[in-house]
Amino acid sequence: MKIIKRNGEEKDFDIRKIEVAMEKAFVSVGMPIHHEKIASMAKEVEEKVRTQFPKHHIVSVEEVQDFVEIALIENNYYAVVKSYILYRASHHTMRKTLEDFGQYFKDPSILSEMKQIQEEFKEDAYNLSFLLSKFSSFAKDSMNEGEHLAILIKAASELTSKEAPKWEFIAARFLSLQIERHISLEMNKLEVYSFREKIHLLTKEGLYGEYITQHYSDAQIDELESYLDINRNRLFNYSGLDLVMKRYLIKDNEGKILESVQEMFMGIAMHLALPEKEHKVHWAKKIYDILSTLKVTMATPTMSNARKPFHQLSSCFIDTIPDSLDGIYRSITNFSQVSKHGGGMGLYFGKVRAMGSDIRGFKGVAGGVIRWIKLANDTAVAVDQLGVRQGACAVYLDIWHKDIPEFLQLRTNNGDDRMKAHDIFPAVCFPDYFWKLAKEDIDANWYMMCPHEIENVKGFKLEDSYGDEWVEKYKSCIEDPRLDKRVMSVKDMVRLIIKSAVETGTPFVFNRDVVNRYNPNPHKGIIYSSNLCTEIAQNMQGIETISTEVVMVDNEEVVVEKTKPGDFVVCNLASLVLGNIDVRDKTELEEVVSTVVRALDNVIDLNYYPLPYAQITNQKYRAIGLGTSGYHHSLVKNGISFQSEEHISFADEVYEDINYFAIKASCAISKEKGAYPYFKGSDWDNGKYFEKRSYTSERWRKLYEEIGRHGLRNGYLMAVAPTGSTSIIAGTTAAIDPVMKRYFLEEKKGQIVPRVAPGLTPETFWLYENAHEIDQSWVIRSAAVRQRHIDQSQSVNLYITTEFSMSQILKLYINACEQEVKTLYYVRSKSLEIESCDSCSS
Repeated sequence: MKIIKRNGEEKDFDIRKIEVAMEKAFVSVGMPIHHEKIASMAKEVEEKVRTQFPKHHIVSVEEVQDFVEIALIENNYYAVVKSYILYRASHHTMRKTLEDFGQYFKDPSILSEMKQIQEEFKEDAYNLSFLLSKFSSFAKDSMNEGEHLAILIKAASELTSKEAPKWEFIAARFLSLQIERHISLEMNKLEVYSFREKIHLLTKEGLYGEYITQHYSDAQIDELESYLDINRNRLFNYSGLDLVMKRYLIKDNEGKILESVQEMFMGIAMHLALPEKEHKVHWAKKIYDILSTLKVTMATPTMSNARKPFHQLSSCFIDTIPDSLDGIYRSITNFSQVSKHGGGMGLYFGKVRAMGSDIRGFKGVAGGVIRWIKLANDTAVAVDQLGVRQGACAVYLDIWHKDIPEFLQLRTNNGDDRMKAHDIFPAVCFPDYFWKLAKEDIDANWYMMCPHEIENVKGFKLEDSYGDEWVEKYKSCIEDPRLDKRVMSVKDMVRLIIKSAVETGTPFVFNRDVVNRYNPNPHKGIIYSSNLCTEIAQNMQGIETISTEVVMVDNEEVVVEKTKPGDFVVCNLASLVLGNIDVRDKTELEEVVSTVVRALDNVIDLNYYPLPYAQITNQKYRAIGLGTSGYHHSLVKNGISFQSEEHISFADEVYEDINYFAIKASCAISKEKGAYPYFKGSDWDNGKYFEKRSYTSERWRKLYEEIGRHGLRNGYLMAVAPTGSTSIIAGTTAAIDPVMKRYFLEEKKGQIVPRVAPGLTPETFWLYENAHEIDQSWVIRSAAVRQRHIDQSQSVNLYITTEFSMSQILKLYINACEQEVKTLYYVRSKSLEIESCDSCSS
């Protein structure tokens, strides 16, 4: 017996298909499946088909389905037959919708994708008839199929709402098709039909670094191509895939896309696996897996530049500005080079003499730090990273520096415009003592002095101490009549700080005492400040010129300047996407952490450094910055409210696990490749790192013993960056921040793109508490519990509204200090648009 399908094709009659259709109908209404009864009803249907039509009649699918309905009614399954009828009706509508779309699209891959979307997104909200209606309002008959596909993507994206958030993923599927079509067209023109051929072409065109083909054989590239999984494109939402397409995929000089998304991930992985030598293919696959499944995002410079000829892979740099004309200009030049190559910069100005100080014994002639900060500001604007965006720089100054009042007004709307610098980001370094006075004696005097005068008169550099030693030296400076002082009450100083914070979102806060108390490398220096996004905390030391000589080279006189490189901090970043990892599965978490730690360690050796000072420092400490994004996403996924004790316990457990696995991975690499040069005498070596954090359990004891035998590969391991753009790629929440809104509209080049919190459902809606509605003491508490497990720092934002008083904001600052939160990033006022930082995105 034959049956005619809807497309006119004749097939053998298959009774099993009737049984499957009935089973699905029973499941849809929650009724148990009795296989014998269903088989009996299917037999009834088959009998009706054989006996109720003329001998030569070939039955159609629709006729068989009519008999299925009759069989269910005759057996009194009324709820099931109702579901079955509705199923038939909806599928009829879907088929009609696909037929209507067929008028616009002849490419079978597009219609095939639509069919798959129908099968996977079964909720009524994702019925393709909605898409057809939206699409039809945009489409014009004069458009070609490529233009119609662009309209289809736009229509799917605009259907995204709180009630139907998955349209973001449907739009991404069509965008993925569009990308593949563009690439296929270009590759056919170039007669390139494999990943291997493409790599050779891109290398020849100067778009890929020659080191890839120099280290990978064609057979190895073919093996890695077979490992590519295009289905992982389906993990993207529209905004994430759109960002990857526009910013990260390799294009020719006419802007045509030449590289697919999965090829991009594999290209990055191949580059980061190079130091693994004979095991590089194995590690390339592992790194590809964590990147392509969106469980890890690398920092923006790594995503952009890995696999390319100029592979500057680092995000963050920090320089200590010396108190000399040559030194200041050298630091500004260093900043310009970092900016040119896409990095963000932190500049510590705490050693530069104050306004009115002496120069070569002439009193009252020094111009102070503001004029030099303005020079940094102008450099940030001038060196605009190939026109993509202007340079980004945070400038740090100590709260006891004589120029601090003017510094706190750099970006505010009042005061002398000649003292303004609107394109840099001010940050203030605070001792605990300042916040102690703010809490206990806010009317006390606060004394500001010039660091140059202190050194001349007292013989020490106040900024080179911290904690009790700093307090003792500060008080001795106050009591010394030889030092000129600027005096203001603590209350008035707090007013300046909070006024700037409310108006501009800055200054960032750097709590220098707690940073240095927990520095794992105190035997080699001190930490004065942080970077552009406040998450890096590493030893710092200024570059110092020791001699200038004239030497003969090829019978010509050449001037050679010799310098001590100091500690010019550089950090290499990546983020675990907590929302895309089962953080309670310790096996999965360890696998991901160990892979990304190895990848980051390899970045140190692979990096193209914009400055030799950065390379020297990076080799001494081999610092990496493993961070996290998707924090709020992960809380919600685990059914946890931000404002709950469960949140605090969850954060404590998860970040301890991450830290443990990161240190364990670094120790394993050290066993294999050697420890970082400054390991001996560090807190990692002598055990103080573990004592300070109360790591006393059996697993920590065993790990410390292992470190004693094999050392540690990386002197600094964890730092949580803001992840401005990379969290969009991963379809998750940014860094450690709570969501600003569950649903919002984003403007992209004139198009309004709806965005929703990840995994938004009626069940998760109320767990996504908006950032400005959260009691900010929970932000501080969670930051504090995480901080114990982070050897560097984290980009912690505070969210305030117009109802906040000065005393409330001050209380948050004081609580942060008391709970040993190392740094605070922006104060995000509800009425204030804060500039996002991509330089540290990871």
